[in-house]
Amino acid sequence: MGKPNRIWAISAIHGNIDRLVNMHDEIFKDIKTGDRILYMGNYTGYGPQARQCIDEILAFRRTILAKPSMIPSDLLYLRGRQEEMWDKLLQLPFAPNPQNVLLWMLGNGLSETLRSYGLCPHDGIEACQKGVMGITKWTNQIRKAIRSNAGHEKFMTNYVRAALTDQEATYPMLFVHAGLDSNKPLEAQGDNFWWLSDSFETMQSAYKPFEKVIRGYDPKHRGVYLNCISATIDGGCGFGGELVCAGFTPDGSVEELLQA
Repeated sequence: MGKPNRIWAISAIHGNIDRLVNMHDEIFKDIKTGDRILYMGNYTGYGPQARQCIDEILAFRRTILAKPSMIPSDLLYLRGRQEEMWDKLLQLPFAPNPQNVLLWMLGNGLSETLRSYGLCPHDGIEACQKGVMGITKWTNQIRKAIRSNAGHEKFMTNYVRAALTDQEATYPMLFVHAGLDSNKPLEAQGDNFWWLSDSFETMQSAYKPFEKVIRGYDPKHRGVYLNCISATIDGGCGFGGELVCAGFTPDGSVEELLQA
């Protein structure tokens, strides 16, 4: 992300369109040239309006880019658990136990996302009982549903695994979805960014070369938490809590904490 003036980091959304629209309105009032907007994953899942949330994210992107001096790289999108599951859903024909995999994903937020695209989760279970050909036919229906919504397929291919500020800066920061293994280097994290949260919670020192690591989703939904080496900005959106956006300055402090 270079050396932005501010980073507007948006927590997990989980298909809550009303809170997302309100948050976008608040950010739009304060966004300035040199700022970055970072969505931290889990745009869908659990909430009933996953498809509408992606429409809103794309519409807000167009609105931001219409402002003078704003450029496409000013907006970034992390891959979260829900995005990883959606990707694995499209690979379901190759899974060794597709029905078990599907049932687990359906119970962890995927059912609501499928329904928002007009798809029935039960059809997927029936497809698994018909073998590879049945699953392939069903996942092709999913792809067709995605492509029928302008911009969705391209959006889903532009997630990044993590986001970082310039490591030569005075206070470099790393932004992740849910966690990381603090004993491994950045390039060896693999799936840890969305599945490993316990290690994040037990960090005792800065994850060098970064001074602070910020995550946008806490699987235990304990709310916003900040200290000198890490930060969690998840307000529990989708689980009865608020959508949160933190405006981080180059020194790692939070200039503004928005809640919708």
